[in-house]
Amino acid sequence: MLVRLMYASRAVPAVDAEELQALLRQCRANNPAHGITGVLCFASGVFLQVLEGSRGAVNRLYNRIVADPRHTAVELLAYEDIDERRFAGWAMGQVHVSGLNPALLLKYSATATLDPYAVPGRVSLALFDELVATASISCDRA
Repeated sequence: MLVRLMYASRAVPAVDAEELQALLRQCRANNPAHGITGVLCFASGVFLQVLEGSRGAVNRLYNRIVADPRHTAVELLAYEDIDERRFAGWAMGQVHVSGLNPALLLKYSATATLDPYAVPGRVSLALFDELVATASISCDRA
């Protein structure tokens, strides 16, 4: 059984560009062995991430994220059983928010900033779907 989980969290101040790249390398190295795919967006100290895979693997990873000292204010935005993955091509894709057209963010929220705490999870997932469709996600493939 496959599931999709989306969460938001705030990064501690020590998470900088170098730490983010180390985190992505770790995800890309470990996720394939656990059958996990997904996408990560990081902007203004906020993580927004979608994880897909088996229920057990996704739940274990989410529990590690909740306990990770780099994350605070972890909030589950969506969790659902799925028939197929939306982000199957990425061991962990990365959205580069700095290169996005602000109009895209305005399409899904009141301001041109990423604030997953202010919108329903389905809205953040719709944003990710559009980012995939417009090739705004990059990374090593799964």
